[in-house]
Amino acid sequence: MPDRLPPLNALRAFEAAARHLSFARAADELAVTPAALSFQIKNLEEHLGAPLFRRLNRAVELTEAGRVLLPDATEGFEALRRGWRGARRLQDSSTLVVTAGPAFTAKWLAPRLYNFAAAHPEIELRFVATLRMMDFDREEVDISIRYGLGQDEDLFSEPLYDGFLTPMMRPDVAERVKEPADLMKETLIHDDSLRFLPVVPNWERWLKAAGVAHGVLKGPRFSQADHALDLALEGAGVVLGRSSISLNLLRTGALVAPFRLALTTDAMFRLVCPKGQETRPAIRQFREWIHGEVAKDKPLAEGLDFVPAASIR
Repeated sequence: MPDRLPPLNALRAFEAAARHLSFARAADELAVTPAALSFQIKNLEEHLGAPLFRRLNRAVELTEAGRVLLPDATEGFEALRRGWRGARRLQDSSTLVVTAGPAFTAKWLAPRLYNFAAAHPEIELRFVATLRMMDFDREEVDISIRYGLGQDEDLFSEPLYDGFLTPMMRPDVAERVKEPADLMKETLIHDDSLRFLPVVPNWERWLKAAGVAHGVLKGPRFSQADHALDLALEGAGVVLGRSSISLNLLRTGALVAPFRLALTTDAMFRLVCPKGQETRPAIRQFREWIHGEVAKDKPLAEGLDFVPAASIR
Protein backbone atom coordinates (compact mmCIF):
# COMPACT_ATOMS: atom_id res chain seq x y z
CA MET A 1 0.00 0.00 0.00
CA PRO A 2 1.54 3.37 -0.97
CA ASP A 3 2.47 5.58 2.01
CA ARG A 4 0.61 8.66 0.80
CA LEU A 5 -0.93 10.97 3.37
CA PRO A 6 -4.63 11.81 3.07
CA PRO A 7 -5.79 15.45 2.81
CA LEU A 8 -4.80 17.58 5.81
CA ASN A 9 -8.35 18.90 6.29
CA ALA A 10 -9.64 15.34 6.59
CA LEU A 11 -7.04 14.57 9.26
CA ARG A 12 -7.96 17.78 11.14
CA ALA A 13 -11.62 16.79 11.07
CA PHE A 14 -10.82 13.32 12.39
CA GLU A 15 -8.53 14.59 15.17
CA ALA A 16 -11.08 17.09 16.47
CA ALA A 17 -13.99 14.62 16.29
CA ALA A 18 -11.97 11.87 17.97
CA ARG A 19 -10.77 14.21 20.72
CA HIS A 20 -14.30 15.42 21.48
CA LEU A 21 -16.05 12.14 20.58
CA SER A 22 -18.62 14.46 19.04
CA PHE A 23 -19.03 15.56 15.45
CA ALA A 24 -21.04 18.62 16.54
CA ARG A 25 -18.40 19.92 18.99
CA ALA A 26 -15.63 19.24 16.48
CA ALA A 27 -17.54 21.17 13.82
CA ASP A 28 -17.89 24.12 16.23
CA GLU A 29 -14.16 24.06 16.98
CA LEU A 30 -13.22 24.03 13.29
CA ALA A 31 -15.95 26.53 12.32
CA VAL A 32 -17.52 24.21 9.74
CA THR A 33 -20.95 22.62 9.47
CA PRO A 34 -21.49 19.10 10.86
CA ALA A 35 -22.25 17.95 7.31
CA ALA A 36 -18.91 19.29 6.04
CA LEU A 37 -17.08 17.61 8.91
CA SER A 38 -18.83 14.29 8.24
CA PHE A 39 -17.84 14.55 4.57
CA GLN A 40 -14.16 15.02 5.52
CA ILE A 41 -14.20 12.04 7.86
CA LYS A 42 -15.91 9.87 5.24
CA ASN A 43 -13.20 10.94 2.78
CA LEU A 44 -10.52 9.89 5.29
CA GLU A 45 -12.17 6.52 5.88
CA GLU A 46 -12.26 5.92 2.12
CA HIS A 47 -8.53 6.66 1.90
CA LEU A 48 -7.90 4.20 4.72
CA GLY A 49 -10.33 1.59 3.53
CA ALA A 50 -11.74 1.10 7.02
CA PRO A 51 -14.09 2.94 9.40
CA LEU A 52 -12.60 5.18 12.09
CA PHE A 53 -15.81 5.68 14.09
CA ARG A 54 -18.77 3.61 15.12
CA ARG A 55 -21.89 5.73 14.76
CA LEU A 56 -24.19 5.06 17.71
CA ASN A 57 -27.65 6.47 18.42
CA ARG A 58 -26.53 9.80 19.94
CA ALA A 59 -22.80 9.35 20.14
CA VAL A 60 -19.75 8.06 18.34
CA GLU A 61 -16.88 5.88 19.48
CA LEU A 62 -13.52 5.09 17.93
CA THR A 63 -12.81 1.86 16.14
CA GLU A 64 -9.49 0.12 16.69
CA ALA A 65 -8.09 1.95 13.66
CA GLY A 66 -9.31 5.26 15.08
CA ARG A 67 -7.67 4.56 18.44
CA VAL A 68 -4.37 3.81 16.70
CA LEU A 69 -4.50 6.99 14.61
CA LEU A 70 -5.62 9.50 17.26
CA PRO A 71 -2.44 9.88 19.43
CA ASP A 72 -0.15 10.46 16.46
CA ALA A 73 -2.66 12.77 14.78
CA THR A 74 -2.93 14.88 17.94
CA GLU A 75 0.84 15.02 18.40
CA GLY A 76 1.31 15.87 14.74
CA PHE A 77 -1.01 18.87 14.93
CA GLU A 78 0.60 19.98 18.21
CA ALA A 79 4.02 19.84 16.51
CA LEU A 80 2.68 21.96 13.66
CA ARG A 81 1.29 24.51 16.14
CA ARG A 82 4.64 24.66 17.99
CA GLY A 83 6.51 25.18 14.74
CA TRP A 84 4.08 27.86 13.61
CA ARG A 85 4.37 29.75 16.91
CA GLY A 86 8.16 29.57 16.70
CA ALA A 87 8.12 30.94 13.16
CA ARG A 88 5.78 33.75 14.23
CA ARG A 89 8.10 34.67 17.10
CA LEU A 90 10.94 35.12 14.62
CA GLN A 91 8.81 37.49 12.55
CA ASP A 92 7.54 39.37 15.62
CA SER A 93 10.91 39.53 17.37
CA SER A 94 10.28 42.99 18.84
CA THR A 95 7.33 41.85 20.99
CA LEU A 96 7.65 39.92 24.26
CA VAL A 97 4.73 38.33 26.06
CA VAL A 98 5.62 37.95 29.76
CA THR A 99 3.56 36.15 32.40
CA ALA A 100 3.91 36.64 36.15
CA GLY A 101 1.72 36.54 39.24
CA PRO A 102 -0.69 39.48 39.72
CA ALA A 103 1.04 40.75 42.88
CA PHE A 104 4.55 40.56 41.41
CA THR A 105 3.37 42.23 38.21
CA ALA A 106 1.59 45.09 39.97
CA LYS A 107 4.01 45.80 42.82
CA TRP A 108 7.44 44.84 41.48
CA LEU A 109 7.43 44.82 37.67
CA ALA A 110 5.07 47.63 36.73
CA PRO A 111 6.76 50.43 38.75
CA ARG A 112 10.10 49.66 37.05
CA LEU A 113 9.01 49.25 33.44
CA TYR A 114 9.82 52.83 32.49
CA ASN A 115 13.51 51.87 32.86
CA PHE A 116 13.14 49.06 30.34
CA ALA A 117 11.06 51.17 27.95
CA ALA A 118 13.66 53.94 28.04
CA ALA A 119 16.53 51.52 27.34
CA HIS A 120 14.69 49.42 24.73
CA PRO A 121 11.98 51.49 23.02
CA GLU A 122 11.99 49.05 20.10
CA ILE A 123 10.67 46.18 22.27
CA GLU A 124 6.96 46.01 23.05
CA LEU A 125 6.11 44.23 26.31
CA ARG A 126 2.77 42.53 26.85
CA PHE A 127 2.00 41.21 30.33
CA VAL A 128 -0.35 38.45 31.37
CA ALA A 129 -0.88 38.63 35.15
CA THR A 130 -1.84 35.13 36.23
CA LEU A 131 -0.93 32.48 38.79
CA ARG A 132 -1.63 29.79 36.21
CA MET A 133 1.43 28.01 34.84
CA MET A 134 1.07 28.79 31.15
CA ASP A 135 2.13 26.25 28.53
CA PHE A 136 4.80 27.54 26.14
CA ASP A 137 3.83 24.89 23.58
CA ARG A 138 0.15 25.77 23.51
CA GLU A 139 -0.04 29.47 24.37
CA GLU A 140 1.38 32.74 23.07
CA VAL A 141 3.97 33.43 25.77
CA ASP A 142 7.72 34.12 25.57
CA ILE A 143 8.81 34.47 29.21
CA SER A 144 7.29 33.31 32.47
CA ILE A 145 8.32 34.50 35.92
CA ARG A 146 7.38 31.67 38.26
CA TYR A 147 7.53 31.32 42.03
CA GLY A 148 7.93 27.97 43.70
CA LEU A 149 10.23 25.21 44.86
CA GLY A 150 11.11 23.35 41.68
CA GLN A 151 12.09 23.95 38.11
CA ASP A 152 11.15 22.35 34.81
CA GLU A 153 14.19 20.64 33.31
CA ASP A 154 12.61 20.82 29.84
CA LEU A 155 12.80 24.64 29.93
CA PHE A 156 15.53 27.24 30.30
CA SER A 157 15.28 28.38 33.92
CA GLU A 158 17.42 30.79 35.92
CA PRO A 159 17.04 32.09 39.48
CA LEU A 160 15.91 35.67 39.95
CA TYR A 161 14.95 36.33 43.50
CA ASP A 162 14.62 34.37 46.73
CA GLY A 163 13.34 37.17 48.94
CA PHE A 164 12.33 37.37 52.60
CA LEU A 165 9.42 38.29 54.86
CA THR A 166 9.47 40.81 57.69
CA PRO A 167 6.88 43.04 59.43
CA MET A 168 6.03 46.12 57.37
CA MET A 169 3.86 49.09 58.27
CA ARG A 170 3.27 52.73 57.57
CA PRO A 171 5.67 55.17 59.30
CA ASP A 172 2.91 56.54 61.56
CA VAL A 173 2.11 53.00 62.74
CA ALA A 174 5.83 52.34 63.31
CA GLU A 175 5.93 55.19 65.82
CA ARG A 176 3.89 52.95 68.15
CA VAL A 177 5.89 49.78 67.43
CA LYS A 178 9.26 50.03 69.14
CA GLU A 179 9.88 46.32 69.79
CA PRO A 180 8.38 43.04 68.53
CA ALA A 181 6.09 42.68 71.56
CA ASP A 182 4.35 45.92 70.57
CA LEU A 183 2.99 44.13 67.51
CA MET A 184 0.47 42.36 69.75
CA LYS A 185 -1.28 45.73 70.24
CA GLU A 186 -1.70 46.19 66.48
CA THR A 187 -3.92 44.54 63.88
CA LEU A 188 -1.93 41.76 62.24
CA ILE A 189 -2.68 41.35 58.54
CA HIS A 190 -2.31 37.78 57.28
CA ASP A 191 -1.06 36.96 53.78
CA ASP A 192 -2.20 33.42 52.93
CA SER A 193 -0.76 33.40 49.42
CA LEU A 194 2.14 31.13 50.44
CA ARG A 195 0.02 28.41 52.03
CA PHE A 196 1.01 26.07 49.19
CA LEU A 197 4.56 25.82 50.61
CA PRO A 198 5.45 22.81 52.81
CA VAL A 199 6.48 25.27 55.56
CA VAL A 200 4.41 28.45 55.59
CA PRO A 201 6.28 31.64 56.62
CA ASN A 202 3.55 33.20 58.76
CA TRP A 203 3.09 35.47 61.77
CA GLU A 204 3.21 32.52 64.17
CA ARG A 205 6.72 31.60 63.04
CA TRP A 206 8.02 35.17 62.94
CA LEU A 207 6.75 35.95 66.44
CA LYS A 208 8.19 32.71 67.80
CA ALA A 209 11.58 33.52 66.25
CA ALA A 210 11.34 36.99 67.84
CA GLY A 211 10.56 35.49 71.25
CA VAL A 212 7.07 36.98 71.48
CA ALA A 213 4.46 34.89 73.30
CA HIS A 214 0.99 34.96 71.81
CA GLY A 215 -2.34 33.19 71.76
CA VAL A 216 -4.62 32.79 68.77
CA LEU A 217 -3.68 35.41 66.20
CA LYS A 218 -6.66 37.21 64.73
CA GLY A 219 -6.82 39.75 61.96
CA PRO A 220 -7.91 39.96 58.32
CA ARG A 221 -6.65 37.26 55.95
CA PHE A 222 -6.01 37.63 52.23
CA SER A 223 -5.41 35.06 49.53
CA GLN A 224 -3.41 37.56 47.46
CA ALA A 225 -0.28 39.22 48.81
CA ASP A 226 -0.87 42.60 47.18
CA HIS A 227 -4.28 42.90 48.87
CA ALA A 228 -2.68 42.36 52.28
CA LEU A 229 -0.03 44.93 51.43
CA ASP A 230 -2.64 47.47 50.32
CA LEU A 231 -4.35 47.26 53.72
CA ALA A 232 -1.04 48.02 55.45
CA LEU A 233 -0.63 51.01 53.13
CA GLU A 234 -3.96 52.30 54.44
CA GLY A 235 -2.52 52.25 57.96
CA ALA A 236 -4.98 49.56 59.04
CA GLY A 237 -2.40 47.19 60.49
CA VAL A 238 0.95 45.45 60.09
CA VAL A 239 1.66 42.90 57.37
CA LEU A 240 4.33 40.22 57.27
CA GLY A 241 5.41 41.62 53.95
CA ARG A 242 7.07 39.79 51.10
CA SER A 243 10.12 41.63 49.82
CA SER A 244 9.36 40.59 46.25
CA ILE A 245 6.37 42.92 46.12
CA SER A 246 7.18 45.53 48.77
CA LEU A 247 10.73 46.78 48.18
CA ASN A 248 9.55 49.63 45.97
CA LEU A 249 7.35 50.77 48.87
CA LEU A 250 10.24 50.49 51.34
CA ARG A 251 12.50 52.42 49.00
CA THR A 252 10.03 55.31 48.73
CA GLY A 253 9.26 55.28 52.47
CA ALA A 254 5.57 54.46 52.01
CA LEU A 255 6.22 51.46 54.29
CA VAL A 256 8.95 50.79 56.82
CA ALA A 257 10.40 47.54 58.17
CA PRO A 258 11.66 48.38 61.68
CA PHE A 259 12.99 44.95 62.70
CA ARG A 260 16.08 43.08 61.56
CA LEU A 261 14.50 39.62 61.85
CA ALA A 262 13.34 38.24 58.49
CA LEU A 263 12.04 34.82 57.48
CA THR A 264 13.25 33.02 54.37
CA THR A 265 11.85 30.06 52.44
CA ASP A 266 13.20 27.50 49.98
CA ALA A 267 10.97 28.93 47.25
CA MET A 268 12.20 31.50 44.78
CA PHE A 269 11.29 33.43 41.66
CA ARG A 270 12.72 32.06 38.42
CA LEU A 271 12.75 33.36 34.87
CA VAL A 272 11.64 30.61 32.51
CA CYS A 273 11.47 30.34 28.72
CA PRO A 274 11.75 27.61 26.08
CA LYS A 275 15.27 26.21 25.72
CA GLY A 276 17.16 27.93 22.93
CA GLN A 277 15.02 31.07 23.19
CA GLU A 278 17.07 32.56 26.04
CA THR A 279 19.61 33.98 23.54
CA ARG A 280 16.98 35.59 21.33
CA PRO A 281 17.92 39.31 21.38
CA ALA A 282 14.70 40.64 22.93
CA ILE A 283 14.66 37.92 25.61
CA ARG A 284 18.37 38.38 26.35
CA GLN A 285 17.83 42.13 26.80
CA PHE A 286 14.87 41.53 29.11
CA ARG A 287 16.93 39.04 31.15
CA GLU A 288 19.80 41.51 31.51
CA TRP A 289 17.39 44.26 32.54
CA ILE A 290 15.51 42.24 35.16
CA HIS A 291 18.73 40.94 36.74
CA GLY A 292 19.91 44.54 36.99
CA GLU A 293 16.68 45.50 38.76
CA VAL A 294 17.06 42.60 41.20
CA ALA A 295 20.60 43.79 41.99
CA LYS A 296 19.22 47.23 42.92
CA ASP A 297 17.18 45.61 45.70
CA LYS A 298 20.10 43.94 47.46
CA PRO A 299 21.14 46.96 49.59
CA LEU A 300 17.67 47.01 51.16
CA ALA A 301 18.32 43.54 52.59
CA GLU A 302 21.66 44.46 54.18
CA GLY A 303 21.75 44.22 57.96
CA LEU A 304 18.84 41.80 58.25
CA ASP A 305 19.03 38.62 60.29
CA PHE A 306 17.66 35.84 58.09
CA VAL A 307 16.00 32.84 59.70
CA PRO A 308 14.71 29.92 57.58
CA ALA A 309 11.02 29.43 58.28
CA ALA A 310 11.59 25.66 58.22
CA SER A 311 13.90 25.93 61.25
CA ILE A 312 11.11 27.31 63.47
CA ARG A 313 9.01 24.53 64.99
